[in-house]
Amino acid sequence: MILLTGFEPFAEDTVNPSWLASRRAGELLASEGIAVEAVELPCVFGESVHVLTEAIARLNPDLVICLGLAGGRERVSLERVAINCDDARIPDNKGQRPVDEEVIPGGPAAYFSSLPIKAALRDLQIAGIRGEISQSAGTYVCNHVFYALMHSLVSRPGIRGGFVHVPYLPEQLQADSPVPSMPLDVMAEGIAVIVRTALRTQTDVKISAGAIR
Repeated sequence: MILLTGFEPFAEDTVNPSWLASRRAGELLASEGIAVEAVELPCVFGESVHVLTEAIARLNPDLVICLGLAGGRERVSLERVAINCDDARIPDNKGQRPVDEEVIPGGPAAYFSSLPIKAALRDLQIAGIRGEISQSAGTYVCNHVFYALMHSLVSRPGIRGGFVHVPYLPEQLQADSPVPSMPLDVMAEGIAVIVRTALRTQTDVKISAGAIR
């Protein structure tokens, strides 16, 4: 069983491509005979984690991939590390705005994704889909969920998980906008590629995908 999650719209957006891509990728994978469920998370500190952990307990998935929107990025971003820090630049959908608070009080400073992110990057490139390894999932609700997910999986060693950011959809932007975007079908296929790679890859490949800043 595969669990995919995306977020509800937040801030000024009326749609969130992370949820649309999660749902569309789930349909693609289901058509291939893969058991998958997509769950929409609220863009709310605390509540998002509650919905996620309930879904994990209910489904007992083998793989969990959470998606979020990273407006301004041009690639499907495989997140490497989640940090134990909530520092919200804007309020969440319930008006909460934590500053310099721990996601899990007393938890480790960080957790690494347990997805084969390098192999997935390679396979995205082979598929002709723009991808990258990202060294930061931010400090908003996306990182909050990513960190809480990896913390919860410590006690569930049979489950692997991680986080992926997606760009804006073209329809979210003005026609002449210089901000990067990606069509929904391409995003969804990218997520499906990541899932397929994770299902067949237990040990990640070792290729360069670091950053100098």
